[in-house]
Amino acid sequence: MLTVVILTQNEQANLPGCLAAIPERYPVVIVDSGSTDDTLEIATQRGCRIYSNPWPGFAEQRNFAINRCDIGTPWLLFVDADEIYPQAFYDWFESEMAGSDAVDVLMVPSILYLRGKRLSHAPGYPIYHPRLVRRETTRFVQNHTGHGEAVVNSCRIGYSDIPYDHYFYHGEIIEWMHKHVGKAAQEVQLKPTQDALMTTRGRLSVLLGRSWFRIIARFLYHYVFRGGFMDGAAGLEFALMFTWYEATIYMQAKAGVQTRG
Repeated sequence: MLTVVILTQNEQANLPGCLAAIPERYPVVIVDSGSTDDTLEIATQRGCRIYSNPWPGFAEQRNFAINRCDIGTPWLLFVDADEIYPQAFYDWFESEMAGSDAVDVLMVPSILYLRGKRLSHAPGYPIYHPRLVRRETTRFVQNHTGHGEAVVNSCRIGYSDIPYDHYFYHGEIIEWMHKHVGKAAQEVQLKPTQDALMTTRGRLSVLLGRSWFRIIARFLYHYVFRGGFMDGAAGLEFALMFTWYEATIYMQAKAGVQTRG
């Protein structure tokens, strides 16, 4: 009934823990975009089916998995290599969702961990992502926020109460910053796709535009309004990281305007 799909590129540090949390009864498909470490060897040892595709962005890579990876199960669960889904989620899927025909896409909440510490406040929960999808009726499209992906708005949407754990940052700040410079460029360049399902955060992002005010607002949102200060040093670090990210978006957008002018 369910195939787990993991998008990878150099995930040898995260992949073993991710795979260990997936029940053996579910087939796992790896869609790799050019790993040069031991990622594929780890996946092979687990018995995963492996496909390769140069990185086109999150939306198109997920569509590649749906369309090109010979998946025959009705449901796909997209799991990133730095994420752990609890056994309770899989149990709930089998008892409540596997036989249902009422939902095409399940929005699943996440809990963020910074350097192994659970962030209880700073991220601003709930944070939902379209992760459990019906193969025959779901397609992803580009948008301008976060992972740069959304599902088409014709999908019937449901929401899970069971979060997954997202170990998004272990202290590799230079690698994280390089990655998010690219994400910032994506947010500057992409526009919301007309037929994409827009989240509340996405609509707010469009409303605020590319004003410098977003930089200040980002810090206040995470550290003050959502209570990031109660997460201690980790909450401050999180708020500073994403304030830097917001400033990077602003500077890239400003540079683009000046270049066009």
